Amino acid sequence: MTSNSMQECIDACLECMNACNRCYVASLKEYDLAMLRDCIRLDRECAEICSFAAEALSRGTQFAAEICELCAKACEACAEECGKHEHEHCKQCAEACRRCADICRHMAA
Repeated sequence: MTSNSMQECIDACLECMNACNRCYVASLKEYDLAMLRDCIRLDRECAEICSFAAEALSRGTQFAAEICELCAKACEACAEECGKHEHEHCKQCAEACRRCADICRHMAA
């Protein structure tokens, strides 16, 4: 892993964490919370995993591949769920999650 690719992954994780947090808060303000239940849950889980991944990678963890694999899985699940909704915050979240998943998969390889 190069320091550039490590920093790119950290940046993607932080960007995704922020997008998930924005989607989480915006979803709580929507009228039909029942429809967004899984979206809200996955937003929180994905944000927490992305935050952990960014912190661990910043410390130079020996578990980078495993953490990036987990982060990619969480991001893919969140992107899939957010992709089902037409809200702008969901679309932005899904996009950030897909990007993060791709970068994390590359880091895990």
